[in-house]
Amino acid sequence: MFAPVYFDHNATTPLDPVVLEAMLPFMSAQFGNPSSRHEYGRAARRAIDEARAKVAAAVGAHPTEVVFASGGSEANNLFIKGAAACLKPGVLAVSAVEHPCVIKPAEQLVSRGWMLHKVGVDGDGRIDAKSYQAVLAQKPKLVSVMLANNETGVLQDVSALAIQAKAAGAWFHTDAVQAVGKIAVDFRSLNAAGVHAMTVSAHKLGGPKGAAALVLDKRVELEPLIAGGGHERGLRSGTENVAAIVGFGVACELAAQRLTESAPRLTQLRGQVESGLLAVGATLFGATGERLPNTIYFALPNLDGETLVGYLDRAGYALASGAACSSANPEPSHVLQAMGVLPELARGAVRISLGAGNTAEQIKDFLNTLQITVSKLQRLTAIAV
Repeated sequence: MFAPVYFDHNATTPLDPVVLEAMLPFMSAQFGNPSSRHEYGRAARRAIDEARAKVAAAVGAHPTEVVFASGGSEANNLFIKGAAACLKPGVLAVSAVEHPCVIKPAEQLVSRGWMLHKVGVDGDGRIDAKSYQAVLAQKPKLVSVMLANNETGVLQDVSALAIQAKAAGAWFHTDAVQAVGKIAVDFRSLNAAGVHAMTVSAHKLGGPKGAAALVLDKRVELEPLIAGGGHERGLRSGTENVAAIVGFGVACELAAQRLTESAPRLTQLRGQVESGLLAVGATLFGATGERLPNTIYFALPNLDGETLVGYLDRAGYALASGAACSSANPEPSHVLQAMGVLPELARGAVRISLGAGNTAEQIKDFLNTLQITVSKLQRLTAIAV
C-alpha cells in the first residue's frame, strides 16, 4: 500500500508499538467492566488506576485530579459548559485563536445569558496585553486560553495570564492538547499560578484515539455533560474505555521519558524545513514567537493551500492545509485572521507538524519535491492568467 511520508502529527500521531502492546490484553482476555465486583472487573479497575497515575505523573498532577473523557473536545466542553452551569451567567473570555471545541461551546453559552469576549492576539498569535486587560476589567467568571496553538504551534504564557485572571476572580482553563508530549507541562505550577483545569489528549502523543483527560482542581464545581452511573467522581458517567485509557497512560509515560531527546531533535528538523521554505519564498506564520518544536505553518504567494497539499499528497507527503478539525471549512483560518494575515495569503496556509518517525533525509527529499511542485503550480497559474 502506498504510504506517504507523514508530516501531520498535530492532527494525530501513529500509535506507538509499546502502547499497542499494553492495550491488546484489554481488547481480549481482560475484558472486564471496571465497575464489576468480580476479579475481571477488579483487574480493569486496577488498570485504570495505574493509567490515571501515569497521566498525572506526566503532567505534574495528582491522580485524583485526572478525569478521563473520550477526547479533547469532550474535555474542553466539560469544563466550559460544566463550570458555566454551576455559575450565574456573566462574562466568558476565550482567546480568538482557540480550537473550535472551545470557541463553539463558548458561543453556545451566549443563548444562556453569558457574554462572550474573544481576546485578541498580535501578529505572532500571542495574547494582546491591552485586549486581555480590557476583558479582565469586566471581571470574567471563566477564561480559556490554549497553551499551544494547533495550527501555528505558538505558545502562550499561560502562567502569567492565569495570575492576572486569578486576581480578577476568574476560573482559568487551558487546552494543552498540543503541548503535552512536545514541551514540559507541569499542572502543579500552573495551578499555583491560577490554572484550574487543563485538557490533555492521548492520540496527540502516540496514544490511541478515544481517550483524553480534564486535569481539574478539585475546588472547581462542574456539572457533568453525561449523567449516569457516577463514573469519574460523577463528572463523566459511562463504562470506561479501558484499553484506550491504558494506552493513554503508557503513551504519557513514554512521552515524558523521551522529551529531553525529542524536543531538541524536532527543533533541529524544524529549522531544516524552515530554511528550505524560506528559500522558495514562503511566509512563515508565528515564526518570531515561542513555538512548539515540531510545528511549521506557512504559505506561498498566489498558491492555494488545499491545491498544494493535494499535489504534495500525490507526490508522497501528507501535510495539512489547516486544522484537521476544521478542514471542511473553505474560509481562511480563523487563527490567521485573528493574527491580521490577509485573506489571500491565509488561503495558502499549509501546516507541517513533525513527529518521532521523521528524519532529516525525509525533509531533504520533501524540500526538493516542494520546489518542483511549486514551480509546476506557478507555471500553471501563469498560464491561467
